[in-house]
Amino acid sequence: MPFAFLFTLVLALLAVFQLALVLGAPWGHLAWGGQDRVLPARKRIGSVISILIYAFMAVVAWDRVGAISVFPDLFSQIAMWVIFAYSVLGILMNAISRSKPERYTMVPVAIMLSVLSFLIAMGYGEVALAV
Repeated sequence: MPFAFLFTLVLALLAVFQLALVLGAPWGHLAWGGQDRVLPARKRIGSVISILIYAFMAVVAWDRVGAISVFPDLFSQIAMWVIFAYSVLGILMNAISRSKPERYTMVPVAIMLSVLSFLIAMGYGEVALAV
């Protein structure tokens, strides 16, 4: 369960960051390619969608480790591998960003999410049920 907790913590911090961008924080150089200081409306919508994706990812992680039961087991197992692949793609996308601040900030975050999602997908940290 510690991996799911850390995974959720990182996602929660990212969600707060995305919410700040939605509300007009001048941190656009750290997201969405780093081209805008303050995000335009279209990218703000993308940030809202990101927050929803982060919430879904956290629920899948907790379901995968057995702390909650929301989805069928097979779904959460497959979904966690998809989340891992998405996280690896995040490493690549952030690594090719034209924005140095985005690369230096978000690549380590994406690596952390990838490692944690891999460990969760592998089944590490599952809750042992008492019989």
